[in-house]
Amino acid sequence: MTDSRTLVEQVARGIAASNRTSETPPGRNDRQREDSHSRIEAINQVFALFRLNYHNQYYAAFPDASQLSQIKKLWLESLSDYSVEQILLGARHAIETSEYLPTLNRMHRCCEDSASAHGLPPARDAYREACNAPSPRRAQSWSHPAVYHAGADSDWFFLSTHSERETWPVFRDHYQRHCARVMRGETLEVPAPPALERDDPQPLTPEAQQAEMARLRRETGL
Repeated sequence: MTDSRTLVEQVARGIAASNRTSETPPGRNDRQREDSHSRIEAINQVFALFRLNYHNQYYAAFPDASQLSQIKKLWLESLSDYSVEQILLGARHAIETSEYLPTLNRMHRCCEDSASAHGLPPARDAYREACNAPSPRRAQSWSHPAVYHAGADSDWFFLSTHSERETWPVFRDHYQRHCARVMRGETLEVPAPPALERDDPQPLTPEAQQAEMARLRRETGL
């Protein structure tokens, strides 16, 4: 178990570091390619960890290389709602809590457990929370600051005026990025709402009060 934990942590640090050390800031397409590469690498590492820990079960379940490739593609697509860190931590949780090779369904539960351990809601719940949040958003009580930041990065107007088919992938990408930050130990906070400006008028002097009364009499004819 110690070896598995060490390997998972090394893989997570390596993938995170590779995403942070590009020479130029990536655009959206570049970021998508990097994310796709990181996910493929993470799924390969997850299966390598399963092979290490569940040797006999692993080869009994995946005796054929072409079948294994298809299963990896299925896992890659099915686990797309989770960040790379969540997937790796989910694999570690699965290894540490069961002697049996996890199914895809159990892997989902382990990924959700790894997020909930940091107070992070599931991505779909976070998406609904962000879309339904009234203004001012900074003044709302968020389940986790990562939800607010993912909504802000996605653009609140965009979330409220476009279809789920368009907004969900954008929000999910931002939310996964902020979840990864939390799982690496960063602390996120919701910015304080802007203070309301107070306009406290100065009281009129007795002379000014008399002048104002005279003006009102002239205007009203009283």
